[in-house]
Amino acid sequence: MRIGVLTGGGDCPGLNAVIRAVVIAGDQLHSDETVGYLDGWLGVMEHRSVPLRPMRVQDLLTRGGTVLGSSRTNPFATDEGPKTAVDTLMADGIDALVAIGGDDTLGVAHRLGPLGVNVVGVPKTIDNDLSGTEMTFGFHTAVETATEAIDRLQTTAESHHRVIVCEVMGRHVGWIAAYSGIAGGADAILVPEVPFDVAEVCERITARHQRGRYSSVVVVSEGALPAPGPDLDSAKAATMSGVVDQFGHAQLGGIGAWLAIEIERRTGYESRHTTLGHIQRGGSPTAYDRVLATRFGVEAVAAVHDGTFGKMVALQAGRVVRVPLEDAVGRPKSLDLELLTNVAAPFVS
Repeated sequence: MRIGVLTGGGDCPGLNAVIRAVVIAGDQLHSDETVGYLDGWLGVMEHRSVPLRPMRVQDLLTRGGTVLGSSRTNPFATDEGPKTAVDTLMADGIDALVAIGGDDTLGVAHRLGPLGVNVVGVPKTIDNDLSGTEMTFGFHTAVETATEAIDRLQTTAESHHRVIVCEVMGRHVGWIAAYSGIAGGADAILVPEVPFDVAEVCERITARHQRGRYSSVVVVSEGALPAPGPDLDSAKAATMSGVVDQFGHAQLGGIGAWLAIEIERRTGYESRHTTLGHIQRGGSPTAYDRVLATRFGVEAVAAVHDGTFGKMVALQAGRVVRVPLEDAVGRPKSLDLELLTNVAAPFVS
Protein backbone atom coordinates (compact mmCIF):
# COMPACT_ATOMS: atom_id res chain seq x y z
CA MET A 1 0.00 0.00 0.00
CA ARG A 2 0.94 3.65 -0.38
CA ILE A 3 0.47 5.46 2.93
CA GLY A 4 0.52 9.21 3.44
CA VAL A 5 1.48 10.72 6.80
CA LEU A 6 1.33 14.27 8.12
CA THR A 7 1.78 16.15 11.39
CA GLY A 8 -0.49 19.10 12.16
CA GLY A 9 -0.94 21.71 14.88
CA GLY A 10 1.64 22.50 17.52
CA ASP A 11 4.76 20.35 17.63
CA CYS A 12 5.60 18.18 20.63
CA PRO A 13 8.17 15.55 21.59
CA GLY A 14 7.31 12.16 20.10
CA LEU A 15 6.05 13.20 16.68
CA ASN A 16 9.18 11.90 14.97
CA ALA A 17 8.87 8.62 16.87
CA VAL A 18 5.40 8.12 15.36
CA ILE A 19 6.65 8.92 11.86
CA ARG A 20 9.52 6.46 12.34
CA ALA A 21 7.15 3.74 13.53
CA VAL A 22 4.72 4.20 10.64
CA VAL A 23 7.48 4.05 8.04
CA ILE A 24 9.43 1.13 9.49
CA ALA A 25 6.42 -0.97 10.51
CA GLY A 26 4.82 -0.39 7.11
CA ASP A 27 8.01 -1.37 5.29
CA GLN A 28 9.00 -4.36 7.40
CA LEU A 29 5.56 -5.87 7.91
CA HIS A 30 3.76 -5.01 4.66
CA SER A 31 6.29 -3.60 2.15
CA ASP A 32 4.37 -0.31 2.20
CA GLU A 33 5.55 2.92 0.61
CA THR A 34 5.20 5.99 2.81
CA VAL A 35 4.83 9.59 1.66
CA GLY A 36 5.26 12.45 4.12
CA TYR A 37 3.31 15.67 3.54
CA LEU A 38 5.20 18.79 4.55
CA ASP A 39 3.79 21.29 7.04
CA GLY A 40 0.62 19.40 7.86
CA TRP A 41 -2.52 20.04 5.83
CA LEU A 42 -0.71 22.93 4.12
CA GLY A 43 1.51 20.40 2.33
CA VAL A 44 -1.56 18.53 1.12
CA MET A 45 -3.12 21.76 -0.11
CA GLU A 46 0.08 22.82 -1.89
CA HIS A 47 0.97 19.31 -3.09
CA ARG A 48 4.32 19.21 -1.27
CA SER A 49 5.59 15.86 -0.06
CA VAL A 50 8.70 13.72 0.34
CA PRO A 51 9.23 9.96 0.16
CA LEU A 52 9.94 8.41 3.55
CA ARG A 53 12.12 5.31 3.70
CA PRO A 54 13.43 3.39 6.72
CA MET A 55 17.00 4.66 6.29
CA ARG A 56 15.74 8.23 6.46
CA VAL A 57 13.75 7.82 9.68
CA GLN A 58 15.61 5.19 11.68
CA ASP A 59 17.46 7.76 13.82
CA LEU A 60 14.41 9.91 14.63
CA LEU A 61 13.42 8.23 17.90
CA THR A 62 15.22 10.71 20.15
CA ARG A 63 14.66 13.83 18.08
CA GLY A 64 12.09 16.41 19.15
CA GLY A 65 9.79 18.35 16.85
CA THR A 66 8.73 16.95 13.50
CA VAL A 67 10.92 16.47 10.44
CA LEU A 68 7.84 16.93 8.27
CA GLY A 69 7.06 20.37 9.67
CA SER A 70 3.66 21.47 10.87
CA SER A 71 1.06 24.20 10.48
CA ARG A 72 -2.41 25.18 11.64
CA THR A 73 -3.84 25.12 8.13
CA ASN A 74 -7.52 24.23 7.79
CA PRO A 75 -8.57 22.92 4.35
CA PHE A 76 -12.18 23.67 5.27
CA ALA A 77 -11.43 27.37 5.73
CA THR A 78 -12.25 27.89 2.03
CA ASP A 79 -14.90 26.39 -0.22
CA GLU A 80 -12.39 24.85 -2.60
CA GLY A 81 -10.05 23.58 0.13
CA PRO A 82 -11.53 20.10 0.69
CA LYS A 83 -11.56 19.28 -3.03
CA THR A 84 -7.95 20.43 -3.34
CA ALA A 85 -6.93 18.13 -0.50
CA VAL A 86 -8.78 15.14 -1.94
CA ASP A 87 -7.38 15.77 -5.44
CA THR A 88 -3.82 15.86 -4.09
CA LEU A 89 -4.19 12.57 -2.26
CA MET A 90 -5.76 10.92 -5.31
CA ALA A 91 -3.07 12.25 -7.64
CA ASP A 92 -0.39 10.85 -5.33
CA GLY A 93 -2.05 7.44 -5.25
CA ILE A 94 -2.50 7.50 -1.48
CA ASP A 95 -4.39 4.42 -0.30
CA ALA A 96 -4.61 5.62 3.31
CA LEU A 97 -3.60 8.71 5.26
CA VAL A 98 -2.23 8.66 8.80
CA ALA A 99 -2.96 12.07 10.35
CA ILE A 100 -1.01 12.84 13.52
CA GLY A 101 -2.50 15.73 15.45
CA GLY A 102 -4.96 17.08 17.96
CA ASP A 103 -8.59 18.10 17.82
CA ASP A 104 -8.19 20.40 14.80
CA THR A 105 -5.99 18.14 12.67
CA LEU A 106 -8.08 15.07 13.40
CA GLY A 107 -11.27 17.07 12.94
CA VAL A 108 -10.19 17.76 9.36
CA ALA A 109 -9.35 14.07 8.88
CA HIS A 110 -12.78 13.10 10.17
CA ARG A 111 -14.50 15.48 7.73
CA LEU A 112 -12.44 14.21 4.79
CA GLY A 113 -13.54 10.63 5.43
CA PRO A 114 -16.97 10.99 3.81
CA LEU A 115 -15.24 12.62 0.81
CA GLY A 116 -13.43 9.38 0.05
CA VAL A 117 -10.21 9.70 2.07
CA ASN A 118 -9.22 6.62 4.07
CA VAL A 119 -7.94 8.11 7.31
CA VAL A 120 -6.47 6.79 10.55
CA GLY A 121 -5.75 9.27 13.33
CA VAL A 122 -2.93 9.34 15.85
CA PRO A 123 -3.63 11.53 18.92
CA LYS A 124 -1.14 14.34 19.51
CA THR A 125 -1.64 17.13 22.00
CA ILE A 126 0.87 18.33 24.54
CA ASP A 127 -2.05 19.43 26.75
CA ASN A 128 -3.38 15.84 27.04
CA ASP A 129 -6.86 17.18 26.29
CA LEU A 130 -7.95 14.88 23.47
CA SER A 131 -10.99 12.72 24.21
CA GLY A 132 -10.90 8.98 23.57
CA THR A 133 -7.40 8.37 24.91
CA GLU A 134 -6.09 8.33 28.46
CA MET A 135 -2.74 9.80 27.48
CA THR A 136 -1.12 11.53 24.52
CA PHE A 137 2.59 11.47 23.79
CA GLY A 138 4.42 14.71 24.49
CA PHE A 139 2.45 15.38 27.67
CA HIS A 140 4.83 13.34 29.83
CA THR A 141 7.84 15.22 28.46
CA ALA A 142 6.16 18.59 28.96
CA VAL A 143 5.38 17.74 32.58
CA GLU A 144 8.98 16.68 33.19
CA THR A 145 10.22 19.96 31.71
CA ALA A 146 7.77 22.05 33.71
CA THR A 147 8.52 20.17 36.93
CA GLU A 148 12.26 20.76 36.56
CA ALA A 149 11.57 24.46 36.01
CA ILE A 150 9.37 24.63 39.13
CA ASP A 151 12.10 22.92 41.17
CA ARG A 152 14.51 25.64 40.09
CA LEU A 153 11.99 28.41 40.75
CA GLN A 154 11.45 27.11 44.28
CA THR A 155 15.08 27.67 45.25
CA THR A 156 15.38 31.16 43.76
CA ALA A 157 12.04 32.17 45.31
CA GLU A 158 13.31 31.05 48.71
CA SER A 159 16.60 32.89 48.28
CA HIS A 160 14.91 36.24 47.58
CA HIS A 161 11.69 35.79 49.59
CA ARG A 162 9.67 36.25 46.43
CA VAL A 163 6.43 35.06 44.96
CA ILE A 164 7.04 33.49 41.53
CA VAL A 165 4.21 32.77 39.12
CA CYS A 166 5.02 30.05 36.59
CA GLU A 167 2.80 30.02 33.48
CA VAL A 168 2.58 26.66 31.71
CA MET A 169 0.71 25.46 28.63
CA GLY A 170 -2.97 24.58 28.83
CA ARG A 171 -5.45 26.47 26.66
CA HIS A 172 -8.61 24.69 27.74
CA VAL A 173 -7.43 22.21 30.37
CA GLY A 174 -5.04 22.13 33.29
CA TRP A 175 -3.37 18.73 32.99
CA ILE A 176 0.17 20.14 32.71
CA ALA A 177 -0.39 22.63 35.53
CA ALA A 178 -1.86 19.99 37.84
CA TYR A 179 0.77 17.32 37.23
CA SER A 180 3.77 19.65 37.29
CA GLY A 181 2.35 21.68 40.16
CA ILE A 182 1.86 18.60 42.32
CA ALA A 183 5.24 17.15 41.34
CA GLY A 184 7.01 20.47 41.95
CA GLY A 185 5.32 21.23 45.26
CA ALA A 186 3.58 24.40 44.05
CA ASP A 187 1.76 26.48 46.63
CA ALA A 188 -1.19 27.23 44.34
CA ILE A 189 -2.34 25.60 41.09
CA LEU A 190 -4.71 27.51 38.81
CA VAL A 191 -6.40 25.80 35.85
CA PRO A 192 -8.93 26.73 33.13
CA GLU A 193 -11.57 24.35 34.52
CA VAL A 194 -11.87 26.32 37.77
CA PRO A 195 -12.08 30.14 37.62
CA PHE A 196 -9.89 31.50 40.40
CA ASP A 197 -10.35 34.27 42.94
CA VAL A 198 -7.33 36.61 42.96
CA ALA A 199 -8.14 37.75 46.49
CA GLU A 200 -8.16 34.15 47.70
CA VAL A 201 -4.78 33.45 46.06
CA CYS A 202 -3.35 36.53 47.78
CA GLU A 203 -4.82 35.44 51.12
CA ARG A 204 -3.11 32.07 50.80
CA ILE A 205 0.22 33.70 50.07
CA THR A 206 -0.17 36.16 52.94
CA ALA A 207 -1.00 33.31 55.32
CA ARG A 208 2.17 31.50 54.26
CA HIS A 209 4.28 34.57 55.00
CA GLN A 210 2.64 35.01 58.36
CA ARG A 211 3.61 31.42 59.21
CA GLY A 212 7.21 32.15 58.33
CA ARG A 213 7.23 30.78 54.78
CA TYR A 214 8.52 33.83 52.93
CA SER A 215 8.30 32.50 49.39
CA SER A 216 5.61 31.00 47.20
CA VAL A 217 5.38 29.42 43.75
CA VAL A 218 2.09 29.66 41.86
CA VAL A 219 1.56 27.48 38.76
CA VAL A 220 -1.05 28.76 36.31
CA SER A 221 -2.28 27.39 32.97
CA GLU A 222 -2.11 29.85 30.08
CA GLY A 223 -5.90 29.57 29.68
CA ALA A 224 -6.81 30.02 33.35
CA LEU A 225 -8.89 33.10 34.17
CA PRO A 226 -10.41 34.74 37.26
CA ALA A 227 -14.05 34.33 38.18
CA PRO A 228 -16.50 36.80 36.55
CA GLY A 229 -16.03 40.38 37.68
CA PRO A 230 -13.57 43.26 37.25
CA ASP A 231 -10.57 40.92 37.57
CA LEU A 232 -11.82 38.82 34.65
CA ASP A 233 -12.18 41.85 32.41
CA SER A 234 -8.69 43.05 33.36
CA ALA A 235 -7.13 39.62 32.81
CA LYS A 236 -8.77 39.16 29.41
CA ALA A 237 -7.54 42.55 28.28
CA ALA A 238 -4.00 41.58 29.26
CA THR A 239 -3.94 38.06 27.78
CA MET A 240 -6.04 37.98 24.60
CA SER A 241 -4.33 39.51 21.58
CA GLY A 242 -7.26 39.16 19.18
CA VAL A 243 -5.11 37.15 16.76
CA VAL A 244 -6.79 33.88 15.74
CA ASP A 245 -5.70 30.93 13.59
CA GLN A 246 -7.69 29.22 10.83
CA PHE A 247 -9.52 27.13 13.40
CA GLY A 248 -10.63 30.22 15.33
CA HIS A 249 -8.29 29.82 18.30
CA ALA A 250 -7.11 33.06 19.88
CA GLN A 251 -3.45 33.47 20.67
CA LEU A 252 -3.04 33.32 24.45
CA GLY A 253 -0.31 34.40 26.83
CA GLY A 254 0.27 36.75 29.69
CA ILE A 255 -1.88 35.47 32.54
CA GLY A 256 1.28 34.79 34.57
CA ALA A 257 2.57 38.33 34.15
CA TRP A 258 -0.84 39.82 34.97
CA LEU A 259 -1.22 37.67 38.08
CA ALA A 260 2.27 38.48 39.38
CA ILE A 261 1.51 42.21 39.13
CA GLU A 262 -1.78 41.76 40.96
CA ILE A 263 -0.20 39.67 43.73
CA GLU A 264 2.53 42.24 44.38
CA ARG A 265 0.04 45.11 44.27
CA ARG A 266 -2.33 43.46 46.73
CA THR A 267 0.13 41.80 49.12
CA GLY A 268 3.19 44.01 48.91
CA TYR A 269 5.39 40.94 48.42
CA GLU A 270 7.91 41.13 45.60
CA SER A 271 6.58 38.98 42.76
CA ARG A 272 8.00 37.76 39.48
CA HIS A 273 6.66 35.63 36.62
CA THR A 274 8.15 33.03 34.33
CA THR A 275 6.45 31.82 31.15
CA LEU A 276 7.80 28.43 30.04
CA GLY A 277 6.12 28.64 26.65
CA HIS A 278 7.70 26.65 23.85
CA ILE A 279 10.40 25.23 26.12
CA GLN A 280 7.73 22.66 27.00
CA ARG A 281 7.37 21.66 23.35
CA GLY A 282 11.03 21.32 22.45
CA GLY A 283 13.70 18.75 23.13
CA SER A 284 13.98 14.99 23.17
CA PRO A 285 10.96 12.95 24.32
CA THR A 286 11.08 10.95 27.54
CA ALA A 287 11.32 7.17 27.37
CA TYR A 288 7.59 6.93 28.15
CA ASP A 289 6.67 9.18 25.23
CA ARG A 290 9.02 7.36 22.85
CA VAL A 291 7.37 4.04 23.68
CA LEU A 292 3.80 5.40 23.51
CA ALA A 293 4.47 7.17 20.19
CA THR A 294 5.97 3.97 18.76
CA ARG A 295 3.00 1.91 19.89
CA PHE A 296 0.62 4.40 18.30
CA GLY A 297 2.52 4.37 14.99
CA VAL A 298 2.61 0.59 14.75
CA GLU A 299 -1.10 0.33 15.59
CA ALA A 300 -1.96 2.96 12.97
CA VAL A 301 -0.31 0.82 10.29
CA ALA A 302 -2.22 -2.22 11.55
CA ALA A 303 -5.47 -0.27 11.36
CA VAL A 304 -4.70 0.72 7.77
CA HIS A 305 -4.19 -2.89 6.74
CA ASP A 306 -7.28 -4.02 8.63
CA GLY A 307 -9.26 -1.42 6.71
CA THR A 308 -10.60 0.16 9.91
CA PHE A 309 -10.66 3.74 8.67
CA GLY A 310 -12.27 6.69 10.38
CA LYS A 311 -10.62 5.55 13.60
CA MET A 312 -8.03 6.96 15.99
CA VAL A 313 -5.55 4.81 17.87
CA ALA A 314 -5.77 5.44 21.61
CA LEU A 315 -4.51 4.34 25.00
CA GLN A 316 -7.12 2.83 27.28
CA ALA A 317 -6.38 0.84 30.45
CA GLY A 318 -2.79 0.42 29.28
CA ARG A 319 -3.75 -1.06 25.92
CA VAL A 320 -3.62 0.59 22.50
CA VAL A 321 -7.07 0.38 20.92
CA ARG A 322 -9.01 2.03 18.11
CA VAL A 323 -11.84 4.48 18.71
CA PRO A 324 -14.07 6.35 16.23
CA LEU A 325 -12.65 9.73 15.25
CA GLU A 326 -16.01 11.30 16.03
CA ASP A 327 -15.56 10.23 19.68
CA ALA A 328 -12.19 11.98 19.86
CA VAL A 329 -12.83 15.41 18.35
CA GLY A 330 -14.97 18.36 19.31
CA ARG A 331 -14.91 18.10 23.11
CA PRO A 332 -11.70 18.53 25.12
CA LYS A 333 -10.90 16.04 27.87
CA SER A 334 -11.09 18.12 31.03
CA LEU A 335 -8.79 17.74 33.99
CA ASP A 336 -9.78 15.19 36.61
CA LEU A 337 -10.47 17.69 39.38
CA GLU A 338 -9.84 15.02 42.01
CA LEU A 339 -6.17 15.78 41.42
CA LEU A 340 -6.75 19.23 42.88
CA THR A 341 -9.45 18.56 45.45
CA ASN A 342 -7.87 15.44 46.96
CA VAL A 343 -4.28 14.98 45.84
CA ALA A 344 -3.03 18.58 45.76
CA ALA A 345 -5.27 20.05 48.46
CA PRO A 346 -3.29 18.85 51.52
CA PHE A 347 -0.10 20.38 50.20
CA VAL A 348 -1.15 23.77 48.81
CA SER A 349 -1.64 26.68 51.20
